Amino acid sequence: MAEGERGPGREMVDRSEGFGERLLGVLLDRAHEMPPQLIAPLIAEEVAKVGGRDVSILLQDYAQLVLAPLPGRRLMVAGAELINDSHAGEAFLTAAPVEVAFDGSVRMYLPLLDGSDQVGVLALTLDTVDDDDRRLLRRLASLIADILVTKHTYTDQFFQARRREPMSVAAEIQWSLLPPLAMSIPQVTVAGILEPAYRIAGDSFDYALNENILHVAMIDAMGHDLGAAAMATIAIGAYRHARRADVDLTEIYAFMDRAIAGQFGPDRFVTAQMMRLDTTTGRLQWVNAGHPAPLLIRDSRVLHPLEGPTTLPVGFGGEQPRMSEHQLQRGDRLLCYTDGVIEEHVAGQEPFGEEQLIRCVDRMMNQASGVRAEVRWLSKRLLEERGGLTSDDATLFLIEWRGGDADHLAVPL
Repeated sequence: MAEGERGPGREMVDRSEGFGERLLGVLLDRAHEMPPQLIAPLIAEEVAKVGGRDVSILLQDYAQLVLAPLPGRRLMVAGAELINDSHAGEAFLTAAPVEVAFDGSVRMYLPLLDGSDQVGVLALTLDTVDDDDRRLLRRLASLIADILVTKHTYTDQFFQARRREPMSVAAEIQWSLLPPLAMSIPQVTVAGILEPAYRIAGDSFDYALNENILHVAMIDAMGHDLGAAAMATIAIGAYRHARRADVDLTEIYAFMDRAIAGQFGPDRFVTAQMMRLDTTTGRLQWVNAGHPAPLLIRDSRVLHPLEGPTTLPVGFGGEQPRMSEHQLQRGDRLLCYTDGVIEEHVAGQEPFGEEQLIRCVDRMMNQASGVRAEVRWLSKRLLEERGGLTSDDATLFLIEWRGGDADHLAVPL
């Protein structure tokens, strides 16, 4: 039977390879066994096939201040681009391509999205751009992002490009624990940020989306040293182990409590907040183990803290925690934070406090757009209003619930 034919009575199917399929296919076929150092020239080669030149791959630094150029053969390596004040930063924050007329050509900035986590930005120059170019380059950027995420697990090149200042051992441990800083599906979006990025020690967060349940944990381990990072590592490991055993939140707390107490004794502890959000219905459940109450944001204003019964921090254990519940409305947001956000203070002055945090959150809703941009704006503004002080870890995690379902994404076009 000739290629592309079917048996009697069956529709003819065109299996010929178009230009776009060939371009993406070559990258995909080679990339799975390509050494990390050859990814850059391969990307530059593929971009050249569509008439592109001056290719740069810009990766988000750990402090979320700049987009740092990835070194590599055939890549254009210039200075870092400010996320707050550059075309590349705009593409990064909005997760949408940006086109800029430049010297008779067009400079394009395409977000590198792995799922929905913004890895960085692909920048390139074309003489002209049409809709076919835009569609192909958008897909090429998505494939490049997936390749970068896959390769980063066994090379230090991408970590080194993102690192803009020395990092403590404790921070190195914490960053290795973290999931992607942002995740978005039609029903829910999350984003987190940690300060000080290069010296973080005891703060961490984790999340997982299992079927229609979003699992979230935020922790703050006692201290600000390597011991705090070790406690955080065990707390997150115990949380993941219990979560994957599919037990309820009270059992997750008990498992974490035993792990910390057994390893560190009665004098060390971890505050924690564990949540489950049904992304279809908006039903929220949580257990609070000595952690600040999250703020409920509705219609661009803080409605109130989500107060509920608290239990002893993880490690002090023994008591049975009480689980709280709340029904979210579509569009509601939850801001989770560690106490370093509100307890910081200039010498001789009052701590920053929850009221100032709420005022900053209310201003945030008019200053930034999108969960990723908002949590980043809020972290930087809070740092400014604390006088630039980061004597303690200060971590934010923002959740937006939209509801509905994503079944339409599984329907072939």
